[in-house]
Amino acid sequence: MNINTLKEDCKAIFYELIEKAKLNKGDILVVGCSTSEVCGSKIGTNSNVDVAKELFDGMYAVAKEKGVYLAIQCCEHLNRAIVIEREALPNAERVNVVPQKKAGGSLATTAYGVFSNPIVVENIKADAGIDIGGTLIGMHLKAVAVPLRLSVSTLGDTNILCARTRPKFIGGIRAIYNEELL
Repeated sequence: MNINTLKEDCKAIFYELIEKAKLNKGDILVVGCSTSEVCGSKIGTNSNVDVAKELFDGMYAVAKEKGVYLAIQCCEHLNRAIVIEREALPNAERVNVVPQKKAGGSLATTAYGVFSNPIVVENIKADAGIDIGGTLIGMHLKAVAVPLRLSVSTLGDTNILCARTRPKFIGGIRAIYNEELL
């Protein structure tokens, strides 16, 4: 893992993810990330705030440019709660916790410190997501998640998995579906 390239690597991944997921301004992108795994260690064993800052700076720059909200998933010690900007979910029911390196994780802690008005919520239903290092983001995606393959499958020393969501199909064999929503 080369910390000096993480920000640019992350930016490239997020540009591609937002494009392939067909995200629009105001959509929510959930991010689960183990900085331990990015560094080549076992999840939860080597949380790294420097790595988190590089990753966050890359993803946040792209998200702001595209008008997409980042929802940063905390680790299991905070029940995978979400750090998000209040503007994204103005009427959300907040929980009272401040993520820390060993209780929330380095990326969630970084997001909480950088977002202009951060809140923490127990759950969301995001439009797309990226799992960096096996953090299990599925609980925070809308009902029909579709795997999304990017041109790269790793970031640092770990795998990434991406998904977009689509509306549910209803109506049976006579129904006609909007191809733009597939």
